Amino acid sequence: MVILNCRSSYFRRILSTNKKKNDETLINIKLSNIKPEIFQLILRYIYGGSLSLEEFDTSDIIKILITASELSLQELIPHLQSFLIKNKENWMEQNFNLIYQISFENDYSFLDLQKFCTELFSKQPGKIFNSPDFTSISEKILTSLIQNDLQISEVQIWEHVLKWAIAQNPGLSLDPSSYSKDDFNVLKNTLQRRYSKKLYKSLIECFFDNDYNPSDKLGPKIIKETIIRESIDSKIITVQYVELISKWIGKLEIMDEIKDLYEFKLIFRGSRDGFTPENFMKFVIINIIP
Repeated sequence: MVILNCRSSYFRRILSTNKKKNDETLINIKLSNIKPEIFQLILRYIYGGSLSLEEFDTSDIIKILITASELSLQELIPHLQSFLIKNKENWMEQNFNLIYQISFENDYSFLDLQKFCTELFSKQPGKIFNSPDFTSISEKILTSLIQNDLQISEVQIWEHVLKWAIAQNPGLSLDPSSYSKDDFNVLKNTLQRRYSKKLYKSLIECFFDNDYNPSDKLGPKIIKETIIRESIDSKIITVQYVELISKWIGKLEIMDEIKDLYEFKLIFRGSRDGFTPENFMKFVIINIIP
């Protein structure tokens, strides 16, 4: 119990509220979402302090990562993400749908994987659009993906979105030229919430203006990230953390686009202000406590 309490805030919370039987033994703790073989690996890490990842399949490492998040093993989560990004890039590209879904559905735990997915899709959208499982991605993920500023034209984006929409309706032909009015209405209902007004406007301009040039791919999201990056005076806080904090301030969801830019000021730095707890407390007393 002492070890579990020290290593995991999840177990600390569970064990503190776990009632004892008459013989003073603890009632069993049920972890229904975690497979026994994965939990055995986690226990090996909790008691041993290390985990050799080279011996595991990538899918097992993903399961370990999800379990580490569920059990609040905060120091293990960045280590697992770093290993995946450095050593399993090709696998994650081939299983982008899975990685993207896991990284964004686990709240704010997997920021490194979120950054990996966002950068990969922004720079190489063709890899994702042309992957075998593209048409099986969820509606929420598709909506999030096409809101990025991509290195392809709006028409190409539209073609892939159309391909996805047709796949969601097995009764529709792959050839839109043969569609009846009812078929088009089915397709319209599938698509009406999937693309932004900006994409719609660009498509109209492209189809009706022979001299139309697709918009500069240095879009607002990239410009905004550049402004944020240049304003950060820290070796620890990254653009992703600043975006996350900005969304907290604006009460936005993880998938929402940042509407307002905030100015962030570095107020305490160890190399400048000292690394000891006394230095930090002195700073707090002088600058923060009224």
